[in-house]
Amino acid sequence: MKQLLHFSSRYWMLPLLVISCWAAQAQDNTEPKKKPKPVKNTFDGLMLGDIQTVMVPQKHTFTLDIQHRFGTWKKGYEDFFGLFAPSNIRLGASYSIFNNFVVGAGITKANMLWNIEGKYAFIRQTKGRYPVSVSFYGNIEIDSRKAENFIYRSDRVAFFHQLLIARKMNEKISLQFAPSVSHLNSVEGYYSSPGKVSGVMNNDQVTFSFTGRYKLKETMAVFFNYDQPITKHRSHNPHPNLQLGLEMTTSAHSFQFFAGNYASLSPVKNMMFNRNDYREGMFLIGFNISRCWNY
Repeated sequence: MKQLLHFSSRYWMLPLLVISCWAAQAQDNTEPKKKPKPVKNTFDGLMLGDIQTVMVPQKHTFTLDIQHRFGTWKKGYEDFFGLFAPSNIRLGASYSIFNNFVVGAGITKANMLWNIEGKYAFIRQTKGRYPVSVSFYGNIEIDSRKAENFIYRSDRVAFFHQLLIARKMNEKISLQFAPSVSHLNSVEGYYSSPGKVSGVMNNDQVTFSFTGRYKLKETMAVFFNYDQPITKHRSHNPHPNLQLGLEMTTSAHSFQFFAGNYASLSPVKNMMFNRNDYREGMFLIGFNISRCWNY
């Protein structure tokens, strides 16, 4: 009799166990599904070398930038590979008003060029939803030299528009494609380092830019930029830019050291007037330093 009761209790425990498992599974199915989150750190900063990235810092982030470009190293030891040649410097600052919108301003040594810029991220790469991140970058530049350098006041102004499309392929590799349009109100006889531009040029320049980054470890990466001008002018077509560099980051700092062909710290001047041909070894050394504060 005891054995029969013991067997019966085990027999009735089985359906109870099945019912409990079914109820637990039903309860799990009623829980709301978590929304997929956008990928993080496609790039670690607003810029890589001379090229904007798709990134926008989180809201209430203030960023201070110092950009420096030495001269070309073509003369070799004569000016110590460009390190003792005339250099160009830009000081800039930006602030993220929202998580997807940042504004900034800066001044560049060459031509005392002021700029106002903004970047809006309207698509962020999200698994199962968006395969890429997309941002728009706009820049207005104003040449603040004396009035004798211009015929009209509007000749001081230039505009730059760029669509940034990037994808984080995995934890190490990120790629970006960025078509851009540069516009100068005046191009006749315009002075741009390293020399005067004469002849006939279009007021607009279309350029395709390609960027890639490979993370060596959490705080160090190598990167490249390539900018291919598309617009053909009747004279003085700009040369492409080839740039290779090393990036080192902390939670609040970014340091980039690189070699490339762009001498100006203005995207418009770089893409419309670049006279440094990498096929002739006209590279120059540059670095960027960024510091972020979040309030």
